[in-house]
Amino acid sequence: MLNPPILFGHRGARGHSQENTVESFELAIRLGATGLETDAWMTQDGYVVLDHDGEVGSRLRKRKISAVAAKDLPSHIPSLEDLCRIGGDVHLSIDVKDVEAFAKICEILRTQGVDPKRSWLCHPDLDVVSAWRPLTNCNLVHSTRYAKVQPQFETHAALLAQRRIDVVNMPAAEWTGGLIALYHRFSVACFAWNVQYTEVGRPLVASGIDALYGDFVDRLVDAVTP
Repeated sequence: MLNPPILFGHRGARGHSQENTVESFELAIRLGATGLETDAWMTQDGYVVLDHDGEVGSRLRKRKISAVAAKDLPSHIPSLEDLCRIGGDVHLSIDVKDVEAFAKICEILRTQGVDPKRSWLCHPDLDVVSAWRPLTNCNLVHSTRYAKVQPQFETHAALLAQRRIDVVNMPAAEWTGGLIALYHRFSVACFAWNVQYTEVGRPLVASGIDALYGDFVDRLVDAVTP
């Protein structure tokens, strides 16, 4: 459905630099990423920032980002506005870790002029994702795993189509050509995460996968290069 597939730098260029930083996102683009993936949280004072775990501080003094003001966060943690300025015309895949941040994320994407067709908002709870559909024209992604869907893949695909969820996202190792074809029959795109080697990505590309997520952007580029 998407040809060529989107190449998402996982947390930027995580395999080459500190994840979820301005430097990592910029490096991912220089290496050939056509998309950037990140995780979004809301600070105590209502800013959307990008971090994987949603906690800051030393091991013995961990604090949730939701309990910290933006000005008190470590300087390497960027805001969503930072990502929008870096991203330009690339796709943005945002794992909405803090559901309270959803409305603010949509507002920021809109005010920053990010094309909704290049915005992919992800969550593992299908009911949560479904509730977002009337609230945004961004692409919506159900992040799940094989074991949570099987054996009712056709039912799952039909449900995603009915609820106008655009994408199912599963680990690369769990996709098959048959599954990709099944979801495409319902006009649901197929994304694969944890593509860490070119040899993993190439067969997925040949089978029609719509996006690859990986830490090593150069390997993703090689996977789509004839």
